[in-house]
Amino acid sequence: MRRMLVFQHVPHEILGTLDPQLREAGFRIRYVNFGRQHDARPDVDRYHGIVVLGGPMNCDETSRYPHLGVEIEAIRAAIEKGMPVLGICLGGQLIARALGARVIRHKEKEIGWYDVTPTAEGVKDPLFSHFSGTEKIFQWHGDTFDIPVGAVHLAASPGCANQAFRYGENVYALQFHLEVDQPLIARWLHTPVMAREIECLGPGFHPEGIMADTHRYITRSLALGQAVFGQYLHSFHTRRRRVPLSSRYPGVPGQD
Repeated sequence: MRRMLVFQHVPHEILGTLDPQLREAGFRIRYVNFGRQHDARPDVDRYHGIVVLGGPMNCDETSRYPHLGVEIEAIRAAIEKGMPVLGICLGGQLIARALGARVIRHKEKEIGWYDVTPTAEGVKDPLFSHFSGTEKIFQWHGDTFDIPVGAVHLAASPGCANQAFRYGENVYALQFHLEVDQPLIARWLHTPVMAREIECLGPGFHPEGIMADTHRYITRSLALGQAVFGQYLHSFHTRRRRVPLSSRYPGVPGQD
């Protein structure tokens, strides 16, 4: 049985619809909840892939959240071993940092449903080829990543150019949330820390409007997530190829 390692940061950011897809594909899932297991040091060698979930912290806040540095090192080790790695929101940003790219505060927060369009390379990508041109995708982020050296830029939105990238054949970083369903979005909107974040954005943002958009777009989002994540799981059937980061990308933190 294949074993999937999942890095979790807060209780309300979970695998969502990706959980049943993984289980139906025969994966045994092991969560490392860094919100509770601050000193955890997971051994990636025991697993066949990693999913890194979202969270409210900036990935460079390693003095406040030391586990972020542990995660970056684990992600880097997994990439070097050729393991499939999927990062969602903060998880995508941690992949970017593991590959030596900047993660910075974006000029504006994206919370709610936004247009996301594959790039010319994205249209040819196995996952993003499932997009029918521009799609409405759920977002909740205030930071953004640069595209790492050697990575392929896959998608953009009008307000945030770097929405996704692929590194090698089986490492994907997504800034958006295709794993959400309607109950999970409702849960986020009523989670106090996330509700306060919306309140600070001004009159253009309110839970009722986001839920109205959710009713409008969620059916297509669920189908797209099923297709995209299903395609990603095919990468576990391909032969691993090691990626020597230290020789190809000397700028990666922690490398000489």
